[in-house]
Amino acid sequence: MSLKILETCINCDVCEPACPNKAITQGEEIYIIHPDLCTECVGHFDEPQCVVVCPVECIEPDPDHVETETMLLAKLAVIQEK
Repeated sequence: MSLKILETCINCDVCEPACPNKAITQGEEIYIIHPDLCTECVGHFDEPQCVVVCPVECIEPDPDHVETETMLLAKLAVIQEK
């Protein structure tokens, strides 16, 4: 499942560089996670790095983008091919 950043985001800028897939960018008001690039760090780390570094704990699973680990690994393979 992709992750999403909640509106409690304080724009601290620590999540964007932590993402190995460059799935996080600055939105109009808060940072956003692009679900087509988010693999929850599967294939890179044991846990999502954005969640690890977020000081306000405003990143959670996105129920609109449910994916299994197998699906996330397949998405990672496609991302790495680009």
